[in-house]
Amino acid sequence: MHQRINITLPEDTVRLLDRTVTAGSRSRFIDQAIKHYVQTQSKKRLRTLLKEGAIARAERDLAVAEEWFPVDDETWQHGNNE
Repeated sequence: MHQRINITLPEDTVRLLDRTVTAGSRSRFIDQAIKHYVQTQSKKRLRTLLKEGAIARAERDLAVAEEWFPVDDETWQHGNNE
């Protein structure tokens, strides 16, 4: 289902749009551009959140890894000796 809307764009944006798409395909192009923008921004935001979380927890994660390293190393050594 399609819904008609009215939007206002700057003249230079309309000229760019008209140079980019064929006659009668503005709506399809705008639809694809909006979907692409939303998908790209969502992924970008997720990457930002993941990076911020990793940085915020880096010290804690390193401490946990260092704490468990001797146990892991001992298990590895025993596994190779059997």
